Amino acid sequence: MTEANQKIVIITAPSGSGKTSITRHLLKTFHQLVFSVSAATRSARNNEQNGIDYYFISEEDFQQKIQNDEFVEWEMVYEGKYYGTLKSELRKIWEQEQIPVLDIDVKGAIHVQEQFPKTTLSIFIEPPSIPELKRRLDSRGTETTESLQARINKAAYELSFKYSFSNTIVNDNLHEAQQQAERIIRDFIASPAKTIGA
Repeated sequence: MTEANQKIVIITAPSGSGKTSITRHLLKTFHQLVFSVSAATRSARNNEQNGIDYYFISEEDFQQKIQNDEFVEWEMVYEGKYYGTLKSELRKIWEQEQIPVLDIDVKGAIHVQEQFPKTTLSIFIEPPSIPELKRRLDSRGTETTESLQARINKAAYELSFKYSFSNTIVNDNLHEAQQQAERIIRDFIASPAKTIGA
């Protein structure tokens, strides 16, 4: 999995920044991109499908895959909730001569970049402000007071890593953020893959 021509696109952000909306837009716009389905130990939410939104697996299965070195990256994002990117998922997409798009946690994104420094494009989606992020998360109606505060605290921490990524987009206006992401991706797809050591 060290071939130089295997490109990866990472979209990362604090929860509620709009990375899923931007990721979906990019997948519709560029036929070369394919969503990399992550593994997760949480239960499926309404309308989520196994193998399309996530590979929903048990904590026991996840731990076994960690021991078998089957992940490119994995994190316990919240207490008891594991998420990870399977090596087999990336291989499958590369074999189709397409580019995997990873919509993942900030720490996981840093791990992937470290493993594929020459062929990874990363985009960090930044909320306009923490109060605006809190408003967006609150408007979902899915958070308790405690879980909302946990997400806000985590977001403030994750914002400190924004300079670790190739590009930062402030999502103040979703349409403008999508257009900006499009331009970045278009250039990346058109660029020749770098060779190791170049």
